[in-house]
Amino acid sequence: MQLTFLGKNTQGGGSPTLYASDQDSYVVQGWKVEGLPAAIEIPALLLRHLHPGVELDTELIPTGRRWRGDDGECETFYLSGTPLPDDVLKQLSVPDHEACFEVQRRRRDG
Repeated sequence: MQLTFLGKNTQGGGSPTLYASDQDSYVVQGWKVEGLPAAIEIPALLLRHLHPGVELDTELIPTGRRWRGDDGECETFYLSGTPLPDDVLKQLSVPDHEACFEVQRRRRDG
């Protein structure tokens, strides 16, 4: 899987990041969620790096929390996807408190 960096949001010890893959999907890096090993948390601002007219093909569940980063303040979401194979994870620099999932793309209606 080849990845193309699209953007990130930074704050102190966190760096949620979005990549496009060559397999018509995105790789989303976010914070691990205690008690929910199949989910990560991301700031809504990360979604602005998606390609125009495309969204993540997964449910975005509002956390009820606000996030303040270097580029603004926004709500955060939980999301899940497919865990990455080890060879793809080796391409990334993922801190211990974060995880990555592959999420398929979906055309936005309207």
